Amino acid sequence: MEELARESISLLAKPALDTDGPRLGSFGAIFIMLKSALGAGLLNFPWAFDKAGGVNTAVGVELVSLVFLISGLVILGYASSISGQNTYQDVVKEVCGPAIGQLCEICFVFNLFMISVAFLVVVQDQLEKLCDSLYETITGSAESEMPYHWYTDQRFALFIMCLILILPLSIPKEIGFQKYTSILGTLAATYLTVAIIVKYYTKEDHVAVISPLYTNGISSWASMFSVIPTICFGFQCHEACIAIYSSMENKKLSHWVIISVVSMFFCLLIYSLTGVFGYLTFGKEVAADILMSYPGDDVVMIIARLLFGISIITIYPIILLLGRSVIQNLLLRCRRRYAVVTQSYENRSRVVLTVAWIAVTLLIAIFVPDMSEVISVIGGISAFFIFIFPGLCLIFSMQTEPVSPRTRVVLTTWGVITLLCGAFIFGQSTTIAIMELFNKF
Repeated sequence: MEELARESISLLAKPALDTDGPRLGSFGAIFIMLKSALGAGLLNFPWAFDKAGGVNTAVGVELVSLVFLISGLVILGYASSISGQNTYQDVVKEVCGPAIGQLCEICFVFNLFMISVAFLVVVQDQLEKLCDSLYETITGSAESEMPYHWYTDQRFALFIMCLILILPLSIPKEIGFQKYTSILGTLAATYLTVAIIVKYYTKEDHVAVISPLYTNGISSWASMFSVIPTICFGFQCHEACIAIYSSMENKKLSHWVIISVVSMFFCLLIYSLTGVFGYLTFGKEVAADILMSYPGDDVVMIIARLLFGISIITIYPIILLLGRSVIQNLLLRCRRRYAVVTQSYENRSRVVLTVAWIAVTLLIAIFVPDMSEVISVIGGISAFFIFIFPGLCLIFSMQTEPVSPRTRVVLTTWGVITLLCGAFIFGQSTTIAIMELFNKF
């Protein structure tokens, strides 16, 4: 064990290859990690705590998942240091080979696509509540008395928002100016956590039913694992972590471990507080989107809805840009084989891909009943980036790196465990999503 400890220390002390570009300090890296992880996934945590069977079970699953979350970040940082690459896809392609690299690109695009759907579902939910609040304020009538018109439907409002706001923001080739507004996601998440805690303690009576639906047997285990897709979606910052690591001033992996642990600890704190107090406030009646559980005329929650809505409108084009760039690069590579790629062709392809991306995600968001359905799918795909690809990177890197036989066996074993856990989570999440889809029809 002493030999293994010495070998591990030498791996952690190994600096990454030098790269040009801006340098991040410790606090900057932690902040960007938090900004990458905190967002719309927070809205689903109270509902996930209910489905998991209560606070103790959900927090226990979070703590176990935290080990793999931090492990995945450390492995990806190490893989970046030995490969010299500074993006997730390039690291996987360099370490694991072109075939797995292509699989990574496919998963990357599909994951971004489903995140875009989740964002639009969240916006649609907030538009519904904001419309109800506006109607009550103007007319003084109750929400239940609001007459239905096609132009007051939140789906029509979502279509108009995509047309006049999201589409113009998404078409440009470069949208670097929006990086300054992406902090709104972190602000909205922090505000919502504080608001939920305050609402819990200022509530006059606490009569919510919080007894678990299942207490033993197979059903209780199934309900416990149902929280994992939400955790994967909420804590997902692994796609961005390699770019963050590559931009750091201190690239020793021992320092990266500290950054990863601190970042995940703060995420755990914010997500757990939101899940606990949101669940204790509404119990079994909690909605898949916690903001939908609060009345439409609650001023504190109206501010939260506005913050989340504005943050998603500014972040959605960034997500679209990342996915579009992968698809467009593939199209341009294919066209270069038999024709010259002109600037007009590149512009046309960019516009067509942007319109198609927004149109398809909008159609899916309109017909999805709530965000829990989308998160089940995203959680399964996220398992690739949090578990499967890091596990593969560790397994492949141990075949070529000069480490002792004992270290190679131990780390390869941990890579296999991580890989198997990811495969289980992907299978479980995907199966649940498919079964729920069939049940609705």
